[in-house]
Amino acid sequence: MRVLVSVASRHGATREMGDVVAEILREAGHTVDVVPPDDVERVMPYDAVVLGSAVYVGRLAASLRDLVVRQGAHLRLRPVWLFWSGPVGSHPTTSVPDDVEAMVTATGAREAKCFVGALDKASLSVSERALVALVRAQDGDFRDFDAVRAWAMGVAEELRSVA
Repeated sequence: MRVLVSVASRHGATREMGDVVAEILREAGHTVDVVPPDDVERVMPYDAVVLGSAVYVGRLAASLRDLVVRQGAHLRLRPVWLFWSGPVGSHPTTSVPDDVEAMVTATGAREAKCFVGALDKASLSVSERALVALVRAQDGDFRDFDAVRAWAMGVAEELRSVA
């Protein structure tokens, strides 16, 4: 199957998770294109889609939301999976971003999965640093790539049954 993996990631940590998903899907025999949401013109050439986003101020990235608005009708015609990263820390509080349910509805996503993320305060803009200070977000890389791989293997298994 031909699969699109499209991940919105301002600082690259969530994109790296998407790269792991793409790698697992390729290992399962799928042809995978990794394309940022702003660069996706059409989803019609793809048999399945994996969407990912970092969370900013309790919402999925604007570029991912825009992709869903532009291509929602076509996304609903194929299997779609959604993941996001955002909570950080040794014991992160996992909350569902405000717009996840709307994105699941708009795309018909089979699953929406949260992964713990990473935060490098040194790479943030002044306004971003102020925001993370306000919410007392913990600096560090808390991503669990084994969990990402396991989820991607589940997606690959579902794709096998769809094919």
